[in-house]
Amino acid sequence: MLQSLRIAAAARFHAARADLQLIYNLPMNTAHAAAKIDGIGALLGSISIARSSVRESSLNGERFAALALLLLASPVIIGAGIVLSLLSRRSPLIAHRRVGWRGTPLWMLKLRTMWGAGPAAAGTWIESIDDDLGPELKCADDPRVPSRFARFCRRHSIDELPQLWHVVTGEMSLVGPRPVTPRELRRYYGTDAPQILSVKPGLAGLWQISGRNRLSVAERRRLDLQLVREGNPALYSSILLRTVPEVLRGQNSW
Repeated sequence: MLQSLRIAAAARFHAARADLQLIYNLPMNTAHAAAKIDGIGALLGSISIARSSVRESSLNGERFAALALLLLASPVIIGAGIVLSLLSRRSPLIAHRRVGWRGTPLWMLKLRTMWGAGPAAAGTWIESIDDDLGPELKCADDPRVPSRFARFCRRHSIDELPQLWHVVTGEMSLVGPRPVTPRELRRYYGTDAPQILSVKPGLAGLWQISGRNRLSVAERRRLDLQLVREGNPALYSSILLRTVPEVLRGQNSW
């Protein structure tokens, strides 16, 4: 009887192991954990199933909320996209390569607010941009933002609204560290990069409500790591609530 219980517990452990790693973000040694599971295998399996169910429900709720927000924002996205396309004579959307969850490539969607005098890429709705410089080059009087309307879209984060689609597909979250380029990840996060990649990148985060672009790179890094290490539902809710007035004010954003 005892042997049967041990076999059943071990089976439940192997099935739940992936969920436990994802939920608790802890490295697990299979042999060591399996040896310990003899006495608490059934309880551990039950906890994992319950936590996994809650987490899956939470993810589905976030995706549903993002879809609702995307539908509500679609007139703004379409209208702004048309105006920006006419002004730039280019595609209304760009997809910039960033580092996503667990290091997977993320082609992050944005409305086009930057363009130069060079030839336009014709015949496409989305232009893919694969450079490694990223947002670290932004400045208040950036000559690549030649239109007042484009500056308005950037100031009030209208250009970021298409990223709600990434939340719907599960590539991003509503709250999390902003996705960065591979170069920024190596240069500014170093050995802490795995912590940043352990959670999904988000539309809103701590540094976006704490000064936005006036913060230094070191301050953004500190706030991103704080969000990852101390993340909890209360903090996430606070960030979402504070993001709305921050976006409406449009301060410290360019």
